[in-house]
Amino acid sequence: MPNVTARENLRPDLSENLRRAGYYPDLVDDVLDVALAEEPVVAHLVQAETTFDDSVRRHLTVLALTPTRLVAAHVDDHEGDAAHPSSAAATTEAVPLGEIRSVALTHIVSEPAEHRRGDSAAELTLAIGWGAVSRVDLEPAQCPDPSCEADHGLTGQLTPDDVVVRVSGAAEGRDAVGRATDFARALSIATGTTRRGGTSGSRAAR
Repeated sequence: MPNVTARENLRPDLSENLRRAGYYPDLVDDVLDVALAEEPVVAHLVQAETTFDDSVRRHLTVLALTPTRLVAAHVDDHEGDAAHPSSAAATTEAVPLGEIRSVALTHIVSEPAEHRRGDSAAELTLAIGWGAVSRVDLEPAQCPDPSCEADHGLTGQLTPDDVVVRVSGAAEGRDAVGRATDFARALSIATGTTRRGGTSGSRAAR
């Protein structure tokens, strides 16, 4: 996967991946065109997810890296009824690279003792944070006195949770895990270059 300095436009490749995903590819292409604003795509990741509860629900996440921004798109089905036909909601967000605070990766490795350098993970979770959305995990506050029965309230942890993408080698193939890893590497290079260039420092000074 080329890094952000290569300036190779992978927009046609992104369109082809959208067609392979098969989830309203023309619609997703159109909303991405607006958000990309003719900037070249230097890395991308397309992740389709299907969940089953009372009905089948589909969700598509698209991440496109340009020389200056990360464009994230989310597409969901909306169920209809007799009076209101079914619809889809497609949301995009364009984030300047200097605003991205974290690129977190969790590698799940089967049989770690057998892992050899260069082997892909069995599963990869990519979490990207820029401060727009955070997750709060709460639990009862603990008291050091084991006999205490008072209510000490809650304690919690605030975690950036703007975009989370999970890719499983068992479900989607090791190639999918490799593509997610390549995208995460390209994004880490791009955001690291931006910070070294002083963008993050100038933001903190404002």
